[in-house]
Amino acid sequence: MDQRSGQKRAVEYLYPPVDPFDQRVLDMGDGHRVFVEQCGNPEGVPVLVLHGGPGGGCSPAMRRYFDPAVFRVVLFDQRGCGRSRPHASVEANTTWHLIADIERIRETLGIDRFILFGGSWGATLALVYAISHPTRVAHMVLRGVFLMTRAELDWFYGGGAGGFYPDLWARFIAPIPEGERGDLIGAYHRRLFSGNLMDEMRHARIWANWENALASVHTELGLGEGPAEYARAFARLENHYFVNGGFLQEDGWILKNRARIEHIPATIIQGRFDMICPPLAAWKLSQGWAAARLRIVPLAGHALSEAGISEALVRATNELRPAPAP
Repeated sequence: MDQRSGQKRAVEYLYPPVDPFDQRVLDMGDGHRVFVEQCGNPEGVPVLVLHGGPGGGCSPAMRRYFDPAVFRVVLFDQRGCGRSRPHASVEANTTWHLIADIERIRETLGIDRFILFGGSWGATLALVYAISHPTRVAHMVLRGVFLMTRAELDWFYGGGAGGFYPDLWARFIAPIPEGERGDLIGAYHRRLFSGNLMDEMRHARIWANWENALASVHTELGLGEGPAEYARAFARLENHYFVNGGFLQEDGWILKNRARIEHIPATIIQGRFDMICPPLAAWKLSQGWAAARLRIVPLAGHALSEAGISEALVRATNELRPAPAP
């Protein structure tokens, strides 16, 4: 989950934008070409930024949570979205393909270990990667935790969140006949992959707007018409992953495998009023994980750009700056 919700809003305590010093496209050998960029200090502490969605793509705003003099920031657009190609494709596009892509990026850039920085689906991907490659992760900064469970999907696509936003929920379910509303993810899947481009784009916008509108506690975002191609990639990829349970072996897989990463320090930033990824998942993840610190931000929702969330993330990355040499 997670779009570029509200990222146009400036936050004064973020670092200024920094231009990338390296941009490249990696051919993954199976029809996918993945866009990768680096910015900040080429000799700095490596950080890998994992965007949300699936399908959200990276934006320049994501560079602004790191001191550019300290960190070597690596961002990439996951398969099928952003500047990666083919656009909106779900072929050879699973969680395990993305884990392999991260390894390919790490090896190509000559990085031994890095900090993982991810929110929403980006937090999911960070956790799955760390469980799969625990020796390659130095620290995790996770925001708006999403554990890719059935209960979380049922909350957001089964009426739980809709109970707080009944007017917006009505817009989301309106295109779906009553007989199909028992499985809205499946109903949207049939329409997002119908083969009719106009029909796919229409339903993609409705799918994307439902999530984007609930991202912030301060404003209802996403009620206008965003770029259709962006919405189509976002909706198709997100729905594809959700229909398939994130391609994890079983429901609750992340928590069942958490022991593999309990030695890795983690900072978890969670909005108290996150309607997309409620705090229960972050709380469950942190319980019994001695190396993890959970920081719940009051009066904050899900959006990366919300003032309290941004401030907590900057504080978290600043705390990871190496101590000055004596």
